[in-house]
Amino acid sequence: MEFSTASDCKYSCDTAAHTLHWINAIIHFLKPFTFFMHAHVVNFFKDRLWESVDKEWMDCLRNEPIENLLLIPSGVVQDHWPASLKDFIVTLRSLVFPREQADLQTVLPGLHVISLNSVLAQGMNMKKKHEVEVLSAVVNSIADSARGHTIVDVGAGQGYLAQVLSFQYQHSVVAIDACSHHGSITDARAERIKKHYAAQMRKSETGNWSLNVPKTITCRVMSIGMLKALTGMSLHKDDAEQLRPFEEDNAQLEGEKLKSSCNANNDTSLVLAGLHACGDLSVTMLKTFLDCKEVKAIVSIGCCYNLLSEEGIDKTETQCGFPMSAGVKSAGFSLGKNSRDLACQSAERWRGMEKDAGLHNFELHCFRAAFQMHFYVFVIRYQHALCG
Repeated sequence: MEFSTASDCKYSCDTAAHTLHWINAIIHFLKPFTFFMHAHVVNFFKDRLWESVDKEWMDCLRNEPIENLLLIPSGVVQDHWPASLKDFIVTLRSLVFPREQADLQTVLPGLHVISLNSVLAQGMNMKKKHEVEVLSAVVNSIADSARGHTIVDVGAGQGYLAQVLSFQYQHSVVAIDACSHHGSITDARAERIKKHYAAQMRKSETGNWSLNVPKTITCRVMSIGMLKALTGMSLHKDDAEQLRPFEEDNAQLEGEKLKSSCNANNDTSLVLAGLHACGDLSVTMLKTFLDCKEVKAIVSIGCCYNLLSEEGIDKTETQCGFPMSAGVKSAGFSLGKNSRDLACQSAERWRGMEKDAGLHNFELHCFRAAFQMHFYVFVIRYQHALCG
C-alpha cells in the first residue's frame, strides 16, 4: 500500500508577526468547519453530522482500514484518496504546533535531575514521580539563576513539588491550593518527611543543616490581584499570622480588595511554579509575572485548557483566560466550550494504537451517542406519561 506523509509545519513563533500569521492561518482554516467545532463529539453521531462532510471523502473513508484512519492526525495520506482530502490533511498538518520533546540540557546546560528517595516519593505513581523529579530540577535551576528567595507553588495539590523543593533543594516554598483537604495532607506529609530528615541529621551529626518546610495557604486564586496579594504574603516568611486571612472561609474575597505586598521589598525575588496549573490559573500566573516586579521567573505546566474562561462566552466576574493574545481578539474568532474540549483530545496518540485499541476508542463515542439518544427518548416519554 502506498502512502505519503504531510510536510512539517512551515510556521514559527520567532516574532510576534510570525505568530500572528500562524494564528490567522489557523483561523482561516477552521472557519468553514465551525459546525464541527461547536458540536460535542457525540453529536457527530447523534445529529448525523457526517452528512455535512464531503460525500466523496465519506465514500472513500468508509472503506479504509482502521489502521489508516488512526494515522490521519499524523499527516499520513493514502495515494488513492481524493486530491481535496489529501490537501485538507496536508494543510491541517502544516498548522499543527510541533510536539517534539525539548532537550533540557540544551535549554538548561548543567541541569541535574535527582531521583527521589522513597520518603519524598511516597504516594506518587511513576508518572507523578517522573514529573516531580524533572520539574523540581528545572525550578531549582531557574530559581538559582534568578536568585529567587521564595518559590510559590500555585495549585500545589498534595504538596509533592513543594516538598521536594523544600527538603531536597533547600528552598523557601509557599504552597497555595484551593482545597483545604490538600492543605492538611501537605502539612501532615511535610511533618513526616521532616522527622525523617531530622533523624538522618542526628545520625550523621550534621545539626547545622536547616530544614525548610513549605508553608501552606488554602485559597482559591480568583484574580491577578489575589495572586499578587498571596505572593506578597510569602515575602513575610516569619509571619504565619499573615496567612490566616486567606483560609477557605475567606476564599471568595475579591483580589482587588486585598492589599498586595508586591513591590514593597525591592530586594526580594519570587519564582512562581505550577505543576498542572488548571484552566485560568496558568493565565493568572503569567499575568502576575508580568504585573508583579518581585516575581522574577515562572515555570508552569498548564492543564485542563478546556476549563479556560472565554471572553464573550463565559459569564465571569474575573478577567477571562482566553484569549490572551490581542491578535486573536482582533480576529474576532471564538472557540466555545465544545471546541476547547475537542482541542484537549490528543488525536496524535492514535498513531501508537493497535487496531483493536483504535476501534474500541471509536466505539466508546458511538455507544455514548446511542445511550444519549435512547436516554432522551426515555425522558420525553416519561414526561409525557406524567403530563398525561
